[in-house]
Amino acid sequence: MPDHPSPAPFPGSTLEQRFLRGLREGTLPRPRHDWSLADAGLTGLELVELFESQILSRQLDFHARRLHARKQGFYTIGSSGHEGNAAIAKALRVTDPAFLHYRDAPFFIQRSRQVPGIDIVYDLLLSFVASSDDPIAGGRHKVLGSKALNVPPQTSTIASQLPKAVGAAYSLPLAKKLDVPTAWPADSVVLCSFGDASLNHSTAQGALNAAAWIAWQSVPLPIVFVCEDNGLGVSVPTPAGWIEATVRRWPAIQYLGCDGLDLLDTLRAARQAERIARNARKPVFLHMRCVRLMGHAGADAQEGYLTAAQIEAQEKQDPLLYSAALVLEHGVLSAAEITERYEAIGATVRKLAEKAVARPKLRTAAEVMASIVPPKRKSPVGAALAATGRAQGRSYNYNSKDKATLARLINATLDRALATHPHLVMAGEDIGHKGGVYGVTLKLQQKHGAHRVIDTLLDEQTILGLGLGLAHNNLLAIVEIQYLAYLHNAEDQLRGEAATLPFFSRGQYANPMVVRVAGLGYQKGFGGHFHNDNSIAVLRDIPGLLVCCPSNGEDAVGLLQEAVRLADEEQRVVIYLEPIALYHVRDLHQPDDGLWTFADPGPAHRLPVGAVGVHGDGKDLAIVTYGNGAYLSRQALPEIGNKGVKARIVDLRWLTGIDHDAVHQAVRDCRRVLVVDECRRSGSLSEELVTALVERGWPAQRLARLAAEDSFIPLGVAANVTMPSKEQIVAAALRKAS
Repeated sequence: MPDHPSPAPFPGSTLEQRFLRGLREGTLPRPRHDWSLADAGLTGLELVELFESQILSRQLDFHARRLHARKQGFYTIGSSGHEGNAAIAKALRVTDPAFLHYRDAPFFIQRSRQVPGIDIVYDLLLSFVASSDDPIAGGRHKVLGSKALNVPPQTSTIASQLPKAVGAAYSLPLAKKLDVPTAWPADSVVLCSFGDASLNHSTAQGALNAAAWIAWQSVPLPIVFVCEDNGLGVSVPTPAGWIEATVRRWPAIQYLGCDGLDLLDTLRAARQAERIARNARKPVFLHMRCVRLMGHAGADAQEGYLTAAQIEAQEKQDPLLYSAALVLEHGVLSAAEITERYEAIGATVRKLAEKAVARPKLRTAAEVMASIVPPKRKSPVGAALAATGRAQGRSYNYNSKDKATLARLINATLDRALATHPHLVMAGEDIGHKGGVYGVTLKLQQKHGAHRVIDTLLDEQTILGLGLGLAHNNLLAIVEIQYLAYLHNAEDQLRGEAATLPFFSRGQYANPMVVRVAGLGYQKGFGGHFHNDNSIAVLRDIPGLLVCCPSNGEDAVGLLQEAVRLADEEQRVVIYLEPIALYHVRDLHQPDDGLWTFADPGPAHRLPVGAVGVHGDGKDLAIVTYGNGAYLSRQALPEIGNKGVKARIVDLRWLTGIDHDAVHQAVRDCRRVLVVDECRRSGSLSEELVTALVERGWPAQRLARLAAEDSFIPLGVAANVTMPSKEQIVAAALRKAS
């Protein structure tokens, strides 16, 4: 027995006492099933290894609460009761990407045994104490994640990892068809685990529906969903039979159940799920029944909603009791040997914890923010193809003389990107066979194939998740959200997944992609607020996210080509906001003047982040604007000039990552500045612009702002009355400075 003294009592002591007493007195429960080791395809030593992974996880749970009590630990959501998921790890390869539930430390520990050199216990303890030495998140959050183990880190946003897990599974056969280098072997299986309460979330429902929708069409989708059903969503019970009844209604998804308290039964079912997913390339739902011990987290007083009898009944279902009984039943270890190993593991955890608490912590804002922007890289596909002597894509001819509209030039740029980037895939509702609602993606599917220009189901969470999942496997996605107003139901895929992934992984993981969003207003009364949405605040407050917006066809080419480069080479997520009202505009002042058509500037034309466009050289007034505002301001210029005011227009182009020094430089020799913002006054871009100019010494009395009202957009003839007009711009431009 180890010489370490027993630790002081802590939450969970009754669990430990029951476990040790059962070993000492021979009162462990009987194994729940009659599986032999041979039936489970397991040796005695492998059974002990699984059991030790469970013990390690339990001891870590216990010590997380001890550290919290000492104010040295900051995370107490544990895996106690879910230890059966160690067997699921045993059934999978380390090269199978795993998007894990936050109660999956046993899975994580067991998987680490497949890769030498990982001190998984110390690494987890570093995350408990929020040390900057933590190898995955660097002290920013306690997450289960590891590049070596193919476990992208997840935070606790409810079920948000499911859509991108579906996307990752979709990427496996697609990447093989594209014949491009990938992050995982072609025969991999994606695992995605979550809790029973999360199944009720729209994100989980949408992802499972998407998986069924894809598989129903005989499209390969090798994914195993694992629902760890402990019967509680914090304090709200999951109705008996609800999970199975809910899941069985989805066609094309194979339902399997297992007893998470029995390692052999869980391993049997997990291996069956793995075979179906890997060999048949079909989605499987593995329903693991388990219990939750010690409450939802350290701050959760389960005594407030569970009776003492209910808590005791749960504790009697402790998976460690049944695993110990299995080990004894199969004669692998004696009760004394199990006790000795349990105590030794506990002593190791306590010793390593004291080492971990002494390690450095994040101290400055710069340290915290260091991983918001992922690191630059060489395009993984481009570099790999160059190394093998293969060309990246094919040559592309373009006509630099013909002038075209915004929509036509976006189409040409997408065509060029598909031609020159063999790992690039487009996806969105109606973008393929129909060619987009406004014809922007017309004929691209016919030219490049339905596997590269993908018509998706109507679900924005799935569309974004598909793009994120493809990115995990070295594919580059350009996904489309049909209207800006439709983005809001799926925004957490950008905030909770795409933007946070590099932040919580020290840049080891990222979700690079381009998101095309048709939006903004001025559609001549069409569609009301469902199709006219002039608020982008939800996008601009996400750290690390880039947003750009072209006002004309030439800029549309430069911004889109830069967005593709940023995603491919700098791992950025870029929102490409397209002003619907300008898609097919040809004229600026008079019918048939053709002044809002532009020549294709070609494949080398790119507009880097922060690059502003300046039209005119007037020094009386600078109009700072973007999108439709730039078009309306150009229309207003002749009337302003006729009144003796010489003006210039500064087109921002980039709506995040704004180079405020460049903006200031563009207006510094002007007498006045007018900011024209087609988005709502509150929480708008114009607020940032005005503030930045004042901070750089611009006199407030020579600064004015014209923004949209804080209103939704109505239908019909009143559609534009809440937004800036050409007439309002002229009036504001001629208004004397106070």
